Formats: sequence, structure tokens, C-alpha cells
Amino acid sequence: MAKKTSFTIPTRRGFLAGGAAAIGAPALGQASDPSAIDPETAAVLYPDPEPEPAVPRNISSFRSKQWQPYFSSLRNGAILVDTQSRALHYWGEGESSYRLYPSSVPLTEEMTRRGRTSVIQKVEGPGWAPTPSMKKRNPEWPDYIPPGPNNPLGTHALYLGWKYYRIHGTHDTRKIGRKSSNGCIGLYNEHISELFGMAKVGTQVLLI
Repeated sequence: MAKKTSFTIPTRRGFLAGGAAAIGAPALGQASDPSAIDPETAAVLYPDPEPEPAVPRNISSFRSKQWQPYFSSLRNGAILVDTQSRALHYWGEGESSYRLYPSSVPLTEEMTRRGRTSVIQKVEGPGWAPTPSMKKRNPEWPDYIPPGPNNPLGTHALYLGWKYYRIHGTHDTRKIGRKSSNGCIGLYNEHISELFGMAKVGTQVLLI
């Protein structure tokens, strides 16, 4: 599993500040220990991740990137999700900050969407409902899970311009660094909390 840290990288404008997409709701305490989740719900939503073959480039590719090959400007900030290295990069407007976070990515190529979109809503304490396709594949899943430690979206979510797609937290930390989602991008709760505070409605997003 990727080390539970993020990184702050200097740029040519000097050292950067700091270390390492819906409806508003109160902030929730972070529960990173899956044992704190209701066992019955956890067994349905958080099954043990399937073993994966080694990903030789996963560690070596988890490194900083420059924004210029991917964005024409940093207006409103920019988020790059690299599904191959399973990492999310964030640049603040005017290169005011840079963050690099380990992430989960979709289970299959069919569930993976790539291209450009943007953050259209920010939700603290999100509720979750399976999409029609998720419900078809998993009819045993509940129709709705309210905010809390059983919620697959963790403590915060950034809603994207693509319907049903989000960058969100997770209470099941085993998912990070793995092919483990139904299409969304997952982060540790402490990382999505930090990103949530920096990103804004209108932040550019690119998935590659």
C-alpha cells in the first residue's frame, strides 16, 4: 500500500506552503479504521481487495510532475489524476501550492473515464447512493447510505462535471493505491480534507 503521506514540492517561484466533486452537511469525524464500521455493511461495501499482480512502475512513477504539459494555465487551480501511477496531483492557482497524493482508481478499464472536466460541487459529509449500473451489478447493495463511518465517500467529496464521478475520501484505507473503485478516485480522508480546502468550484480536472 502506498505510504500514507503527501508531498510538497518546490517550484521556480520559491518554496511552496504546507506539507504533504451535492449539498453541504456538517463535518464528520474521520474513521480510518475499517473495524469501526458496522460489520454487516463493511462486508458488503468493503470486501477484502482482490490480490493484484505486481505493478513495477507504481512506486517509481509516484513522483512530482510539472503542470505545463497538461494545462494551459492554473486558473482556479488544477487537478491531474494519473490512473497508471495511481496518484493525484494538485496545483494551486498561480503555483501557490502543489500536492501529490496516493489514490485508488477504477477496478477495470471499462469503468475508467479519462479526459477533462471540472469540480462542480463540494460536499462535506456526503451521503451516497449506488448508480443504476452499480445496483444492477450488486443488487444486494443498500439504496442509500447517510454520512458516517459506513459511507463509501468518506468525509468529503468533490463532484465532477461527469455524472456520478467524484474525487472523494474513503474509510477503507486498504483501497488506496489499488484498482478498487467503480469509477471514482479515492483518497485517504485526511488527504481529501486537505484537497477539499484548497480546490474550488471551477477547478480544472484531467484524468489520464
